[in-house]
Amino acid sequence: MNRSLLNPSAVLTALPISSPQIQNVDAMNENVMNVPNKPPFKVMAIACVVCLILGFGILNPGSLPINSVVLAIGLMIFLCVARVPVTIALIASALVGGLHSGLSTEEAIAAINDNLLVGSQVGMTYIMVGALAVALARSGVLDLLARKLVSMLGNEDTKHQSKVKWLLYGIFMVASILSQNAVPVHIAFIPVMIPPLLVIFNKLRIDRRAIACVLACSISSSYLLLPTGFGAIFLNEILLANVNDVGSAYGLAVTADMVPKAMFLPVMGILAGMLVAVFFSYRKPRDYTTNDVALEHLEKTKDTVIKPFQLVMTLIAVAVTLVFQVTFDSLLVGAMLGFMILSLAGIFRWDQQDDVFTQGMRMMVQIAVIITIASGFAGVLEATGEIKPLVQASAELIGDHKALAAAIMLIVGLFITIGFGDSFASVPILAPIYIPLALTLGFSPMAAVALLGASAALGDAGSPASTITLGATSGLNADGQHDHVRDSVIPTFMHANFGMVIFAWIAAMVL
Repeated sequence: MNRSLLNPSAVLTALPISSPQIQNVDAMNENVMNVPNKPPFKVMAIACVVCLILGFGILNPGSLPINSVVLAIGLMIFLCVARVPVTIALIASALVGGLHSGLSTEEAIAAINDNLLVGSQVGMTYIMVGALAVALARSGVLDLLARKLVSMLGNEDTKHQSKVKWLLYGIFMVASILSQNAVPVHIAFIPVMIPPLLVIFNKLRIDRRAIACVLACSISSSYLLLPTGFGAIFLNEILLANVNDVGSAYGLAVTADMVPKAMFLPVMGILAGMLVAVFFSYRKPRDYTTNDVALEHLEKTKDTVIKPFQLVMTLIAVAVTLVFQVTFDSLLVGAMLGFMILSLAGIFRWDQQDDVFTQGMRMMVQIAVIITIASGFAGVLEATGEIKPLVQASAELIGDHKALAAAIMLIVGLFITIGFGDSFASVPILAPIYIPLALTLGFSPMAAVALLGASAALGDAGSPASTITLGATSGLNADGQHDHVRDSVIPTFMHANFGMVIFAWIAAMVL
């Protein structure tokens, strides 16, 4: 999400932590991202010039020599980079693009409203999953897992340090996959599991940048490839739905089983980047100071107690959630039933249900709103009637150079997604252009899906405003020794995205 909309304080205070894992959210906010109170003078000056130009274009429709779709997307990227809240950036850009195309204000607003339904359905699922994540964390299972890891790894002999390091990497990969596909808690497990292990990281001299890459790449790969949990939302409810909705006018019909196959090679690029980070970039030892904060997090794990009944009911809730989303293709209903089971089991007090649900909503509502508004943004792009001319002009310009076209589409997707840090919302923005363009240039249906899915996912891991990178920093910087930009954003951006661009380009050419 955009920094101004989803800042570190909002993420950390919304995370469902049963016992305080981060003592000072304000201090964390300063360490993670130092945002000035007022926009820099250069930004204000550029914004004024842009507003004057856009105002002239709106008052005189068609006067600016630019396609309305390009204008809307370009303005959206500029506003996101200028740290304008993503929701405002999307609505303002959609209105400007619509008015420039000749639509009236009423028609532009109607185009937004008429296309909010699909996004709102996905948004409701996100909110329910957030409530389930908070309820699961209240059960104490995540704290118990952290305690078990500390007791198991802390007793290992120094002769086996290398084995412990690789075991940790494996555990983080499994936890990341489970958090997206089986137990949909998203990034909530990171600030619970990681801080108690910082002392062990220091003892093993592990470079925390490698851990950030393992977490980010594993989280991204799991929801981009496996069609359960958040993967079901991205692959089926967003990517598949948008491909078929836009592609129906071109005779394109994609089935659910085709989407994971199309995304396989791009995901392999992410995993290849993770392996490069672990085995080459950050393999050398790196020293950190074991301070009082790290020791305090370690001591807290000793007080974690969970009753057998709580553990059994939590496992039942997870199983019911997973069965319903697989059997009935409804993560919304599965998450709701899981939440109800935990509530009836007394995992949290009956009169605290509203508080638990509200915490979950706080964690996910920004993402849900942006996905909803992005659908309206896409509706305005279609209402302008200028997508087809843009596709035709692009096809004539590119000609038969499919390799060049694939590279350009992937790079453009990277810049769009990194602007506001959410791959889920990028799909409805890119689909109206990418699907017609890919089919016009002669790409196969599978290649078109791979290009759209990869272009939307690029930049999610590695964006300063992404919940993935913010989540990694929230755990690794618990003792104040992990910089958000230098140690999370830059490493994850390089290793997750470079590999994905290469492998997604290969997928577009061979599928």
